[in-house]
Amino acid sequence: MTETQELEQPPSLTGLYPRALTGAVTELPRKLPGLGRGGDPQLPDKRLVVHGVEIDRDHVAHYAHVCGFRLTNALPPTYPHMSTFPLQMKLMTDGAFPFPAMGLVHIENEIEVKRPIGIGEALDFDVRAENLREHDRGLQFDMVADATADGEPVWHSKSTYLRRQGGGSSGGGGSAKKGSEPPAPKSIWKVDDDIGRRYASVSGDINPIHMHGLSARLFGFPKPIAHGMWLKARCLAALEGLLPDALAVHVSFKLPLLLPAKVAFADWEANGGRDFAVHDARKGKPHLTGSVRPA
Repeated sequence: MTETQELEQPPSLTGLYPRALTGAVTELPRKLPGLGRGGDPQLPDKRLVVHGVEIDRDHVAHYAHVCGFRLTNALPPTYPHMSTFPLQMKLMTDGAFPFPAMGLVHIENEIEVKRPIGIGEALDFDVRAENLREHDRGLQFDMVADATADGEPVWHSKSTYLRRQGGGSSGGGGSAKKGSEPPAPKSIWKVDDDIGRRYASVSGDINPIHMHGLSARLFGFPKPIAHGMWLKARCLAALEGLLPDALAVHVSFKLPLLLPAKVAFADWEANGGRDFAVHDARKGKPHLTGSVRPA
């Protein structure tokens, strides 16, 4: 039977990341599949719920500025992730979770906006982990989040994470297809080396791999990397005038975006919507591919 835990508000990531870092060092042997617990790893049958989250307009304005959105009376499609990611982290740092939170790789994200969400609406959030399954580089699972307003479903998200097993690089979940050519760019973006810190200031996501070169090197990256959800938001901001009110957007995160960077953004019509991609402007290596369709 699913356990439901109701919280008064989304937890602070500032308090959760030290727990995640400690877990990466002290709990790794216990959490590795087959060590310390016996049998196959199992996701906790647990939901975290928070009611009546009020959205602050100044915070939305800060988020819009960092990600490139215009400020309107409706939330950007990716904005509710600000409230659901702390709930995801609380689940992933729980003692019952089978994997250390640090080291998990966010490889895919899909969001469905069922209708525009007004900044003044109070939202209820529900987050849970499900669908643990095999991946060719280890195991993967989904963190599923739903938002409702006055009982009406208005937003849905699924973030897929990879737990690498058997070695592999510290990079992202995707790789370049040999022989494939990147699409012709519509624009070139210069991504400054402080975008990780700027996005962290609005999202609370202070994962060390995004913050500074030294802290990124401690986790196997030669430079800090951009947040995947910032890059997704930046793409949607570039498409803002073309987005329907109700939409479904899916992205796959490919190679990490090392900062600073110069990237090429491309988008094109496809299957009643638009596909888009971000590649390294010089080498053509992929960082993100995605699609947006009417919901």
